[in-house]
Amino acid sequence: MPGQTPHPDLGARTLALVNIPSESLHEQEAYSYVKRAMPFAPAFDDGESLLYLLQSERPRPLVILAGHTDTVPAQDNIPGRIEDGVVFGLGSTDMKGGLAVMIEIADWALGAERAYDLGFLFFPREELGADVNPLPAVFERNPVIDTAALVICLEPTDNTLQLGCLGNLNARLVFEGKAAHSARPWQGENAIAKAFAGLADILTLEPNDVVIDGLLFREVLSVTKIQGGTASNVIPARVECTLNFRYAPNRSAEEAEARLRELAGPSVEVLHNSPSAHVAQGSQVLDALRRAGDFELQPKQAWTNVADFAARGLDAVNLGPGATKYAHKADEQVSVAALEDTYRSLQRFLAGEA
Repeated sequence: MPGQTPHPDLGARTLALVNIPSESLHEQEAYSYVKRAMPFAPAFDDGESLLYLLQSERPRPLVILAGHTDTVPAQDNIPGRIEDGVVFGLGSTDMKGGLAVMIEIADWALGAERAYDLGFLFFPREELGADVNPLPAVFERNPVIDTAALVICLEPTDNTLQLGCLGNLNARLVFEGKAAHSARPWQGENAIAKAFAGLADILTLEPNDVVIDGLLFREVLSVTKIQGGTASNVIPARVECTLNFRYAPNRSAEEAEARLRELAGPSVEVLHNSPSAHVAQGSQVLDALRRAGDFELQPKQAWTNVADFAARGLDAVNLGPGATKYAHKADEQVSVAALEDTYRSLQRFLAGEA
């Protein structure tokens, strides 16, 4: 039984991963570590992404555990350390603690009685934009992924089960004026003044609360960048603003763009639009996972790679040991107890004990 198996040293495994620098675009050493640490050979290996499969002769529902190998840039927080039952260091919570759990679950699963076939997907560059997302190419070369009954992304969720995710739309809004000498501003048209007027409604816009299957998602539109001006004595002729629209899972990408134009005007230029992920409820496999850890259900008030899987019609959820409040921070950390909770819950689920 899972509760009787030897307990892996998840803290040590997490620290070993933390101490491997793997900022985005520099994940080769972390890729090599995962390849050495996994207890069986990959079914797919393109030199940066790895897919491992444990499948039985008698087909069972396929569950895939997925995690990214990269981190944000260091903030004097590498190498890491373990202190008072907590692993400190770059990526500990987002998401090398999750990777440690994946590796140790693979080691356990190799000889365990399981209720599910299993996949383990490790991939790079999650912390960067969609233009360098490796997953579409992985999907193209591995149609088995499309047969998954459930995908679990081990993103930091404080060991809650976070369903769905917000869409992430970035756009540009430009205000044109007319340059003039600042001593005679009436001879020009101040683009900054036009921007202040044009952005007023956006800056005071309240969140739009959307409830889906009992989960509250908050749609928000924010101005995240503003650039303008030529010199201290020149009335500016142009101001460029970046808008970020986080939209609820009940909107398609096209509907989100239409809503943005309602709020920001028809001249807004969409730069990138990562669709939301549907709320995966009603599945027997997902319900078994929830029961295995007695997990609280929450909405994912952010965008994650669950959207890549959801776009293919798959049920995908976020569940990981990482502490969300420490993600991307200089004092990033994850508790060993949280790592153990995730590990034990996944054991129970995969063994069919829920």
